[in-house]
Amino acid sequence: MQSSNAYNIYKNNSVNFASKEQLLLMLVDGAVKFAKLSQQYLEEKNVPKAHENLIRTQDIFIELMATLDTEQGGAWTKKLFSVYEYIHYKLIQANLTKDVTHINEILPLIDDIRDMWYEAYNLSKINK
Repeated sequence: MQSSNAYNIYKNNSVNFASKEQLLLMLVDGAVKFAKLSQQYLEEKNVPKAHENLIRTQDIFIELMATLDTEQGGAWTKKLFSVYEYIHYKLIQANLTKDVTHINEILPLIDDIRDMWYEAYNLSKINK
């Protein structure tokens, strides 16, 4: 029981003291994790667990869209917003239909987004 509590304290502290960039990486890691769980649960026909993880992934993409500054970032961020919007739409479709093909289609995009943000983070560390 005590180790569980220590882990929760560590987890809370890692979020509370993370930089904006680290929080973004946590979000995209979560998107990959929950999308893969959604895929697994849809394949297993576990509707409640699939729904739960699809909602988590949808929430992450809503947050990513809300925090993306399309005014400052110009055309690139507007295109990225469109990709986020498309992924969010497909997540909704997957949740409505419980059809894994929607997840199978967007999972590579979600992986690419995570990889892109990690690459940008690493490049920003090198250039400091």
